[in-house]
Amino acid sequence: MGTIAITGASGFVGRHLRAALEAAGDEVRPLSVRSGVAPADVAGTRAVVHLAGETVTGRWTAAKRERILASRRDGTRAVVDAIAGATGRPPVLVCASAVGYYGDRGEAELTEHDPPGEGFLSTVCQAWEAEAQRAGEQGVRVVSLRFGIILARDAEAFRRLLRPAKLGAGGPIGSGRQWWPWVHVDDVVGIAQAALDDDRYQGAVNVTAPNAARQRDVAKALGRVVHRPAVLPAPAFALKLLLGGFAEELLGSRHVLPARATELGYAFRYPELEPALRALVA
Repeated sequence: MGTIAITGASGFVGRHLRAALEAAGDEVRPLSVRSGVAPADVAGTRAVVHLAGETVTGRWTAAKRERILASRRDGTRAVVDAIAGATGRPPVLVCASAVGYYGDRGEAELTEHDPPGEGFLSTVCQAWEAEAQRAGEQGVRVVSLRFGIILARDAEAFRRLLRPAKLGAGGPIGSGRQWWPWVHVDDVVGIAQAALDDDRYQGAVNVTAPNAARQRDVAKALGRVVHRPAVLPAPAFALKLLLGGFAEELLGSRHVLPARATELGYAFRYPELEPALRALVA
């Protein structure tokens, strides 16, 4: 047990992780990237967790894209610079990333061994992870957690799925055939804790459930959970008009598998979709 410094501690992932760490006996030291991260902020901690970044939900204007990229690239650079300058350097950096790294890959099954894809979020994730990996030059163990679509009551993405589902309008998005790499927030926290405590975790780790689902199956399962039909589709053209570039992320297909976590013996709390949804809606 010890002190863990966390950026983004007030975000929804940060709140869940903080609660779990404190329950386990750790002290959490919240950090603000906007206020600047100094070496003294991370000195003497047993680990740093970097979660802060501009939300990717919403319409992607040029300004929004720049905020998404800059918040991750520059924020991670600030954290790593603070680690490098710290006396009593933390031995571990666990940094958020995302499955957007892989781009739109159709039916291909993707693991941590696969190369990056194309598109804006892939570019962001590559820059994000490259900045985090600089900490490795200081002898720090670096883990980049590539988050999938996180299912949590307080997750904006989940709320945007749940609202229309309750109205019977939660049908397929686009064709509905695209793979959605979902994960329950309890497994996000579980894998993050494993990454902090287990030295075998290093480099990229996919944080997705072992049983990925096509988007139409997510819609159907959520409809069953809320006892509403899930047949009214959201046409691709309408999404593009409403959300701009972010629509491509909803319409893209990423069949991402948690190969590394599975290999290291992580036991998923919610490996199946419908029980995960029921736990959130109950």
